Amino acid sequence: MARVKKKFLAQKLRKRGYSISEIANMLNMQKSGTISKWCRDILLTPEQIKRLTKKQQSRSYKGRMIAVEKLRKARMKEVKLMRREGLKEIGKLSKRDLFLSGVSIYWSEGYTHSSNDQVGFTNSDPKMILFMLKWFKEICKVTEDKFSLQIRINEIHKNRVKEIENYWSKLTGIPLSQFTKTILIKAKSKKIYPNHNTYYGTIRILVRQATQLRRKINGWLEGLEKSGQGSSVVRALVS
Repeated sequence: MARVKKKFLAQKLRKRGYSISEIANMLNMQKSGTISKWCRDILLTPEQIKRLTKKQQSRSYKGRMIAVEKLRKARMKEVKLMRREGLKEIGKLSKRDLFLSGVSIYWSEGYTHSSNDQVGFTNSDPKMILFMLKWFKEICKVTEDKFSLQIRINEIHKNRVKEIENYWSKLTGIPLSQFTKTILIKAKSKKIYPNHNTYYGTIRILVRQATQLRRKINGWLEGLEKSGQGSSVVRALVS
């Protein structure tokens, strides 16, 4: 059984109140920290704790289960708190913030090869795609008719091509007439997706007739690189 499928089933069984040992036996896995790690964010109801306690027939086990749930709830509370603090610290992006964020992301995920005059960006995260489209439009002044999009998906999703194309077209607001033919990737082994129907592959954003923009982006990237090299910490690491 594929690891991803085992993880999906383990979480499903845990939500039903099964113990880690029971799940390990049902999935034919050695009792280890793997299943505990997969299920660590799943909260158990009082009834589920009671069921597990009865199976163990031990007061000390019940105490441990209650303690574990308290720690889990405390961790989940901290996760929410840190998320709120992070959102507050980011706040509303200025145009300068948007500019620098986009340049940094492009440096990581965009077309940066020195011999390539194309301007493009590839990712699978819908939020990242929308962010970079905003960056291209507002910072790079790219008009919508200059975009060309291409989807890449695993071939096991070939029956969902139209659905996936419509998803990306609706999300980006770019008509299908500006999409090139979807690429089906032939995988060596068939991957199991627990979220099969919400898989939409990766999408490539290509800007047409963008030679001048590419040259400008090269300048932005060089400026960002030099700013980083100006740091004493960076100089120490690369020396």
